[in-house]
Amino acid sequence: MSKKDELILKYAADLKEKCGVTPDMGLLTKVVVGCGPSIYNPDAATVSGTQQSELDTVKNNFLIKKLGLKDGPDLDKAIDAVIEKYGRSNKNKYRAVVYYLLAVHFKKESVYK
Repeated sequence: MSKKDELILKYAADLKEKCGVTPDMGLLTKVVVGCGPSIYNPDAATVSGTQQSELDTVKNNFLIKKLGLKDGPDLDKAIDAVIEKYGRSNKNKYRAVVYYLLAVHFKKESVYK
């Protein structure tokens, strides 16, 4: 099994166990591929739910650039809701899981088709 496949299974387990979501494995795989090499870097592979610069990066690089959403308070609320769902006290919030939850939240799965 490749390192990427191992990570996809780890992210799927996080979605089930920590978020209560049964993932669409096809979509999750595409989100992971879309994250590129960042999934292999321990620092880049996670999102800090308390660091504003990190949350701004998620908003600007993923929600606005990747998903094509317009900036506004709805984006910040969605990020906050996803961080809450993942668990604020959970130290390892994987970027691919956060992106997956945001794509589903905004019904933007078609971006990955």
